[in-house]
Amino acid sequence: MLAQTMSQRQDLRLTTQLVTAISLMEVPALDLRERIAEELERNPALEVQEEPSGISFEDAPSAREEDAYFETTSDPGFIYEGGEEASDRQFKFIESALTRPESLQEHLLWQLQVEPLDEKTRSLCETLIQNLDENGFHVVSVDELLKGEKNDCIQNAMHIVQSFDPAGVCTANYEESLRTQIRLLPDAPEGAEEALGCLELLQKGKFAAVAKKINRTEDEVRSFFVCIKELNPFPGRLFSSKSVRFVVPDVKVVKKEGEFIIILNDEEIPALGVNHFFKKIAEEKSDKTARRFARESVREAMWFINAINERNQTLLNVSRAIVNYQTQFFEKGPGNLAPLTQQAIASELDIHESTVSRIANGKYMQTEWGVFSIKYFFTNAINRYGAEASPFSKESVKAKIREIIINDKGRLSDQRIADKLNEQGVTVARRTVAKYRQELDMGSSFTR
Repeated sequence: MLAQTMSQRQDLRLTTQLVTAISLMEVPALDLRERIAEELERNPALEVQEEPSGISFEDAPSAREEDAYFETTSDPGFIYEGGEEASDRQFKFIESALTRPESLQEHLLWQLQVEPLDEKTRSLCETLIQNLDENGFHVVSVDELLKGEKNDCIQNAMHIVQSFDPAGVCTANYEESLRTQIRLLPDAPEGAEEALGCLELLQKGKFAAVAKKINRTEDEVRSFFVCIKELNPFPGRLFSSKSVRFVVPDVKVVKKEGEFIIILNDEEIPALGVNHFFKKIAEEKSDKTARRFARESVREAMWFINAINERNQTLLNVSRAIVNYQTQFFEKGPGNLAPLTQQAIASELDIHESTVSRIANGKYMQTEWGVFSIKYFFTNAINRYGAEASPFSKESVKAKIREIIINDKGRLSDQRIADKLNEQGVTVARRTVAKYRQELDMGSSFTR
């Protein structure tokens, strides 16, 4: 016989409204209008108002004074100075933004059209071109792709495509691409192709070892190295078919009268309100079914408006806290970014760390120094021996390393860069410099 028992437990259950509020926190400005359009189509009680809604944010009057930063364009970073010249610049910007870049396949097929070829060869060339990835290399091996075709016909078609611009496409990998490019160079030094077999030694600057291996002089090897450095191992990337997405900042930071002002980019957010007809039906007592539907629709519309209000207010609060923490960055530039964690902002605003993470995700801030991801401002302190925390953030040290390398007229080693940083009061190990340099995609002293 089963006995009935009573137990008490706590469950965390997310309502539909709470899920909507959480999801809207993560939506950047560019996608928010689309999300609003979906809700407008789903909920008839929600409507776009011609006049701004009654929803207001803290500092909204100050933000409105800076409306010129967000007028006439969805690109808040474009500042107009007025007149026909400004209109021309706007038109050129829109024209370039709407232009789809030419893909590698389109570029090669256009060159193929003007070649005087028979139909068989032209067809083989088209097949080879359509089989190239974004690097310009074969997706499927040529033997498998053109199984049954005569080898001399295949080689002829490959040589034709390889001769097109950019040189080095229609190859198996970057090594074959480099060899092809050297063969196509009219003034390539004799022996450069042979030196490609020692790429690893060349990269490390061991010219004497390469010279001994290929039976050449060191001066010849150095000339080979200079020639190879001018080549592009991934030629197809010059014509990447990936579409470009322009970044639209969600907030902008401007300095006015010695103070930093946070401006919300609300041009992507239409003014929303509740339909008066649905409000009227929700208050009537005649038709219970219609009244129930209207009440539910009005309630959801108000929830949605409040969720957007909460998103925008949280974004402003987090942005303001970041500016307060990173004052040196906004005053002097990227090299002065201080260590900052999401937990610190969450504690400052008395919200959960996950809320800070959501509001920062995919959103951008426009500053005097450029447009940065909001997550860029959260960076850990560099590793340092001892218990004392470093006052320098990882990103600020990386900015200093970039500056040292760019201004370097010689070829400073990682140890010399570490020494220069130490002279500036930044204590880092050589291996840390090497790690940050690689993250910056900057070559070693041998390849620079």
